[in-house]
Amino acid sequence: MTEGVAQGVRLLAGRYELGDLIGRGGMSDVHVGMDTRLGRRVAVKLLKPTLATDPAFRTRFRREAQDAAKMAHPTIVRIFDAGEEVVRESNGHESLLPFIVMEYVDGILLRDVIADGPVDPAEAARIVEQVLTALEYSHRAGVVHRDIKPGNIMVTSSGQVKVMDFGIARAISDSSATIAETSAIVGTAQYFSPEQARGETVDARSDLYSTGIVLFELLTGRAPFRGENPVSVAYQHVNSAAVPPSSLNPKVSPAVDAVVLRALAKDRFERYQSAAEFREDLERAAAGQVPARKQLAPTDFNSTLFGVNPTSVAGSEATMRQLTVDNDSRLRNTQNRPPVAWIWAGIVAIVVIIAAVIFWTLNLAPTQLAPNLSTTVPEIIGQSYEDGATALEEANLVPQKFTETSSTVPEGAIIRTDPEPGITVNPGFQIKVYVSLGETPVRMPNLNNVPEADAIAAIEAAGLVYGTTTQEFSADVAAGIVIRTDPEGDAERRPDGSIIRKGDVVNIFVSNGVVQIPDVTGQPTAEANATLTALKLSITVQVDLSCSGNTVAAQSIVGENPQRSEITLRVCGGS
Repeated sequence: MTEGVAQGVRLLAGRYELGDLIGRGGMSDVHVGMDTRLGRRVAVKLLKPTLATDPAFRTRFRREAQDAAKMAHPTIVRIFDAGEEVVRESNGHESLLPFIVMEYVDGILLRDVIADGPVDPAEAARIVEQVLTALEYSHRAGVVHRDIKPGNIMVTSSGQVKVMDFGIARAISDSSATIAETSAIVGTAQYFSPEQARGETVDARSDLYSTGIVLFELLTGRAPFRGENPVSVAYQHVNSAAVPPSSLNPKVSPAVDAVVLRALAKDRFERYQSAAEFREDLERAAAGQVPARKQLAPTDFNSTLFGVNPTSVAGSEATMRQLTVDNDSRLRNTQNRPPVAWIWAGIVAIVVIIAAVIFWTLNLAPTQLAPNLSTTVPEIIGQSYEDGATALEEANLVPQKFTETSSTVPEGAIIRTDPEPGITVNPGFQIKVYVSLGETPVRMPNLNNVPEADAIAAIEAAGLVYGTTTQEFSADVAAGIVIRTDPEGDAERRPDGSIIRKGDVVNIFVSNGVVQIPDVTGQPTAEANATLTALKLSITVQVDLSCSGNTVAAQSIVGENPQRSEITLRVCGGS
């Protein structure tokens, strides 16, 4: 259904032009597209029309797309736009087509990388470390991905890892829905966390479990839990322990084994508690060091972002002590409190301080809050590379020049940057700067001795633009036939060294079938004869003995005459 709709709808929201299908999933199809307003290539995800019939889903989808669009990080695929297009089906009914416009990533899905077999442990660690960097950023923003899997991770040609589909995520503050309520669209059984499989609420540690599954699969070429159907796989997530990856791939070290198995702990409180912690241990293990398991204080998990640890002994004891406090003790504590006026004065003072801090924070630029710790990519699109590189270096960033053809941006001007302008990055971050080569280079065809009409057709077929036709004298090229072109034929560059490109104007020069005969009277006979012979004329010489000097005394015709005309020269031959 989505493919049929996509064939019928070629322009979304009046600006996104759909191209070829480049990906297909359970809930959407992805097309390459062009943002006609900004002139940049994008990826357009078309959600299945069946999802659009659910008003609750549309509301949640809009909210989640807004959450995802707020995240800007080199390891996360950017969300540019989202909406719903009204389309008319073949039966005449109108339906809604939800869509997401994303950053186009030129790379390969991690799923396809794993399909070729186990990855070298060092490379697997490098990939997962970048995934964890993306999750650290999103978790700090309050967004849980909930569907980390190889099909949602891309590796670019330069080795950059990008996590996508944060549009399915939901803010932690709004994550009360269980997997039972959203099983139609969230998660893949092989990468479920045990709490997802049990239908419990999920948090950031669910993403870390799924990342552990991805790491296991990179190291071994297969998932730790497999079964004939999703139910059997979900059962294993809850009840079966994963085997060490080294049992399937001897290249995996015991240190990496330990990291993977901790990430796959059934009890989320036994897992890594943050993406940063997971990444640090993985870095140590990849470097050949055994990660040191941190001993957590008894009260570390009693009250956290993730809830209360039900297995915490200290938490149970504290609860019991609170329940067994006698009334006399409570009475004594109440009698020792300060006067009510002091309490209210303290509350007012705290409120004023908090308000002042908030006002101060909102009115400071990010660089004031964290001087020299971050910088913003400047707006350099449209500038020359030299000017743009200077602006980046002044912002303590490192420019990397790339070139590509463009039909809309003049040659030498900056088309785009990666990351985009306005994104905050660390000082010294490498910024890819894409500079326009102009239109696609073409080789100018050789049109000499070609009829004018055929030459014009060949110019247009080469992607060039026909300019003007100028007639010139020619001694031997027939009328209407091309003598030469500008630019010259069979060339890739002009005499000044500039490249010939699509859309360049070509002027042609054709023969008018006429020669311009000069006046050669008074010239030596030999010189005049050579000049007229070069014009392909038929020359007759008459000797005049009444004059001397062996010069031309007269000629029969001069000026414009047909090609190969006959001309008579009267030459002085007297002594």
